[in-house]
Amino acid sequence: MSDRHPTPARRQLPGGWQRFAARLPIILFRCGLGWIFGKRLLLLHHTGRVTGLDRRAVLEVVEYAPADGNLIVASGFGSGAAWYRNLRARPDTVIQLGNRHFAVTAHFLTEDEGADVMARYAPRHPRIARRLCAFLGLPADGTDVGFREAGRAVPFVRLQAGRGSPLP
Repeated sequence: MSDRHPTPARRQLPGGWQRFAARLPIILFRCGLGWIFGKRLLLLHHTGRVTGLDRRAVLEVVEYAPADGNLIVASGFGSGAAWYRNLRARPDTVIQLGNRHFAVTAHFLTEDEGADVMARYAPRHPRIARRLCAFLGLPADGTDVGFREAGRAVPFVRLQAGRGSPLP
């Protein structure tokens, strides 16, 4: 029997129609329809670590603090997600919020900071928080302790807006 702590189940990336549905928001952003998502979703432009090509990912905004110039996003597919690894390699990038672009720098939160973020997020979005826990194979008991544990398992990234491009 192993003494290792259980880790969240690794989720396979969607394929077929599920991949199309998951990538549909990128198409909407590129067509100038980003305003549909308000400040709930953003389009992250990132540069491939190996290819150097421009890549895009639509992410949910977990926390939005325009006064501080901060947005926090989470990697539901863990630290192995391509966009997450690309930001680790090149943290200065651009996001699109609505139809506006902003220069940002990625800062990677610690597990304890992630626990705090998830504890604040869960009361605002209880159904989505429980689904995220289930999606990751974590207990979705609906308690603060359970959500904090999920927050330790999920990598969070703070996107800090540059001085020349404050968030709306």
